Amino acid sequence: MLTAQDVVVRILENIGAARRPDTVDALLAGDPDAPVAGVAVTMMATFDVLRRAVAEGLDLVITHEPLYYDHRNDAEPRLAAEDDPVYRAKASFVAEHGLRVWHLHDAWHDRRPDGVDEGTARALGWAGREVPGAAGVYVVEPTTLGELAAHVASALGARALRFVGDPGLPVSRAGLDLGFRGFERNRHLLQRADVDVAVIGEGHEWETGAYAADLEAAGIRKGLVVVGHVPSEQEGMAEAARWLADLLPEVPVRFVPAADPYRTLGA
Repeated sequence: MLTAQDVVVRILENIGAARRPDTVDALLAGDPDAPVAGVAVTMMATFDVLRRAVAEGLDLVITHEPLYYDHRNDAEPRLAAEDDPVYRAKASFVAEHGLRVWHLHDAWHDRRPDGVDEGTARALGWAGREVPGAAGVYVVEPTTLGELAAHVASALGARALRFVGDPGLPVSRAGLDLGFRGFERNRHLLQRADVDVAVIGEGHEWETGAYAADLEAAGIRKGLVVVGHVPSEQEGMAEAARWLADLLPEVPVRFVPAADPYRTLGA
C-alpha cells in the first residue's frame, strides 16, 4: 500500500517545480510510513475539514495552508507549551484518528502555471485568457468594477468580499494576486498600465487598502477586489485534487473545501 511518504515523493517527482532550499512544504503531523487509505485535499486544514475527512475515510490531508496558524509551522511548540485549548483539541483529534497532514504550498505555487492561479482563473471563466508575457493578468469581458466584484464573489463563494473604487469603473483586464502575497506585489500590480483591477486574497488595510483608496483620490482609475484568503485560493486546491486523482489511482482522492470563515451582517 501507498504510505504518506510515497505520496509526497510522487507529488514532488511529478509537480514540475524544483524544491525550494527553504520551504514550508513538510509533513506537519502523523507517521509518514503508515499506509494511506484515502487523500483529502483542502485549502486549509480546519477542524471542520479534518472531521469531514475522517467521516469519508480519508487519512492523509494535503493542505495548502498550515495546520496550526503559522505559515512557517513554528507556532505548534508555543501552543503546546501554553496548553492552548484549541490546539489541544485539534492535535488530539489528529492523533486519535491517525491523520497525516502534509503542507503543499510552495511547490503548488512554483508549478507553471501556478496551480492556485490556474484553478481560480478556471473557476472565474478566465482560463486561457492570460495576457501573453504578463503572468496573472487576464483579459475579461468588458464590465464594471461592481459587476466584476459580484461575479468574483459568486464564482468563488466569497461571502464577505469587499472592493475599493468606483463601482461603475469600466474594467477589461484583471490581475490576480491571490492568498496573501504582500503589499509590494499588490502595489506593483495596481501600478501596471495593463491592469484595471487587482483581485487579491487579503492585504493589510493600512497598506494595500490605503494605497487603493489613495489611487482613487488621486484620480487614477483603478479597482481593488479583496476576496478573502480562503475563497481566493480554494479553487486552486480543487485543481490540485483533480491533478492528484490522476497521479494516485491506487487510493481515493477527494477535495474537501474549507468554509469561508467570514460573513457580513445579515448573511
